[in-house]
Amino acid sequence: MQNFRYIDKVATLSLDRESCIGCGSCVTVCPHRIFTVTERKAVIEDHDACMECGACAKNCPVEAISVTPGVGCAAEIIARWVNGFTGRKIMPGCC
Repeated sequence: MQNFRYIDKVATLSLDRESCIGCGSCVTVCPHRIFTVTERKAVIEDHDACMECGACAKNCPVEAISVTPGVGCAAEIIARWVNGFTGRKIMPGCC
């Protein structure tokens, strides 16, 4: 999702593969589809696409994922997307 990036190499997203049980919840809830499950463990396929919304961490039943919501400014990314998609100017997030 190249058009939905904020700043490369700053996402606070981390995954503890040892703790991961491969349930796939992160795959299901991630709006940017950055996770896959390979060999019964989650894999971060595109770390820089993370907008730090926190959905993956909140839905991980074993707390194998951590992220600090708001650091990557999901609200700003969403505002840019809505502005481009609808042509309407909406209030940007925190940035």
